[in-house]
Amino acid sequence: MTSQYWDAGQAHAYHEFQYHFPEKTLAGKPVIVAGGAGGLGAATVALLAREGAHLVVGYRANRERAEALRHAMQSSFGCTLALVAGDIASAEVREAYLAAAQKFAAPLAGAAIFAGNPARVAFENLNRETLVASLESNYVGPILLAKELGTAMEGSAVGGSVVLLATMQALAVFPSSLNYAAPKAALVHAARILAQQWDHVRVNVVAPGATTVGMATASVQSGKYDRHVASGAVSRFGRPEDVARAVRFFLEPDNYITGQAIAVDGGLTLRRDRP
Repeated sequence: MTSQYWDAGQAHAYHEFQYHFPEKTLAGKPVIVAGGAGGLGAATVALLAREGAHLVVGYRANRERAEALRHAMQSSFGCTLALVAGDIASAEVREAYLAAAQKFAAPLAGAAIFAGNPARVAFENLNRETLVASLESNYVGPILLAKELGTAMEGSAVGGSVVLLATMQALAVFPSSLNYAAPKAALVHAARILAQQWDHVRVNVVAPGATTVGMATASVQSGKYDRHVASGAVSRFGRPEDVARAVRFFLEPDNYITGQAIAVDGGLTLRRDRP
């Protein structure tokens, strides 16, 4: 008995070594990049703009940088790029993201949520206020936005993809990272729950390591991670392009992966204890 889902034509094509590798599958489709004006988010914006996606890019407060990004993308790629300002913990800001995406003719195809805060607080200074502030920035806001955008995509005819940004510190134990890593670890687990929730929306997580832009910039520049390069734990520091390619992989419309977290860290979480 043959499965009712078996595709004989596809099986024949594979037998003949004929494979389908589509390109620029997000061209002309709306994609939201919350926090896209930041160091890592901007690289993803550039990659999607080059592909021809219609972009809704969010920023919290630095309008000058956001406008500079929009000008650069429009000059380089002629793309359509709308800006949304504000903290995604606010319901009004989350509504503005969806409203901006709905102005395009095509349904929302995906969302990458970079928004967060490094929440650097010395262990002895941790208190209820600092923990709650980090939880809201690094977990509550991103998860609420993912929930609302994912629900909208689940209700469309084509579904979509949500990509959340965590950190390698959410996947492995690093000292002095309690205030930042714990909410990001919760984000990873929540992504798996959301992936189980929907049938047509995939949810995945990209966890960057020590990169030369973004929240790790100051630590990398100060030499904090030099010993890991010297020991051979990593061959180099991460670049924003590394993260952008991982995010774009998960945004692929026909991607077969959901509920997963990938560390873009050069192997640091595996080899960080090398002398």
